[in-house]
Amino acid sequence: MRVLSELFDHNRQWAERIKQEDPGFFDRLKNQQSPEFLWIGCADSRVPANQIVDLAPGELFVHRNVANVVVHTDFNCLSVLQYAVEVLRVRHVMVVGHYGCGGVRAALEGEGSGLIRNWLRHVRDVYDKHEDQLVSLDSEQARFDRLCELNVMEQVLHVCQTSTVQDAWARGQSLSVHGWIYSVADGLLRDLDVCMTSADEMGDIYAKAVGATPSSPARS
Repeated sequence: MRVLSELFDHNRQWAERIKQEDPGFFDRLKNQQSPEFLWIGCADSRVPANQIVDLAPGELFVHRNVANVVVHTDFNCLSVLQYAVEVLRVRHVMVVGHYGCGGVRAALEGEGSGLIRNWLRHVRDVYDKHEDQLVSLDSEQARFDRLCELNVMEQVLHVCQTSTVQDAWARGQSLSVHGWIYSVADGLLRDLDVCMTSADEMGDIYAKAVGATPSSPARS
């Protein structure tokens, strides 16, 4: 083994520790995957999904990308969503952003080059849509934080607009879509009050959320 041997050492130590603490853990894990939750989050290494909500492997289905974006042409994200809803039958989809997101900052400041700039155009579209609200804020930090929040809200709406979620609701499947944001500064999640449980309530909940007073988190 030429490189990264320390990671294999860590893996062996972790597996041994788990077996000592719970001898039947891997036997149960290999035979079943039945999470109730799908986490759609940012790829940022400081935001580890399972650890933040203290769930074990097998309890949380996860999709991550730069700036937690849900795009209707991203078949990777849409395939994860469809599998989670139609096969795993998750009951909750959480779109989780975080304060201090580098992708959101780059979109806000018009930075980035190459492919990433095209990807972050989706976040810049969120800025353009809510520009009046954002420019009215009294500091660059406040605008940055609010764009992180608004980006989550927009992506929640995008999840709800997918055929997967619309079809699930139409057939009476119990499915809630949530918008949360995480602060690296204090390790806490905050609910952005944009939880949607049916097609009928999407518009009202979204409008109320995007018009609400910005949160005042511990900054990351």
